[in-house]
Amino acid sequence: MLNSKMLKQFNKAYEDDALKAAVYGASPVGLVVLLYEGAIKAINQAGYAIEAQRYDEKARLVSKTIDIIDGLRESLDLQQGSDAANNLNDLYIYMKQRLSIANLKNDLEILAEVRRLLETILPAWQELNRSGMSAGTTSSAY
Repeated sequence: MLNSKMLKQFNKAYEDDALKAAVYGASPVGLVVLLYEGAIKAINQAGYAIEAQRYDEKARLVSKTIDIIDGLRESLDLQQGSDAANNLNDLYIYMKQRLSIANLKNDLEILAEVRRLLETILPAWQELNRSGMSAGTTSSAY
């Protein structure tokens, strides 16, 4: 269930065959790491697009980031009612709202704010991934 949702979202967000191979070999926690990294990369690229006044490219990249965050949010296990899942859900909703505003206003500071939020949480997921957390022992959030 978790893997298929994340894989579907990842396929939607990425079209690189080498990346797809990495995704299909990743653990659920590894997928979360890849999604965070992909969102951060897209935000950075959106910022460069704003600076270059390539607004169509900026819109595509912000939409890609929103899609990734939405995929992360949809994959949360809110049925368990854990604080971690509920807090992440709220944070993902907030990030999506902020990205929508950044897209409308071409606001680099809002993009940076969302990137910092993702970069703050990413190390925890990377550590879980390094510790070899398996599909059966994933965080109660997912």
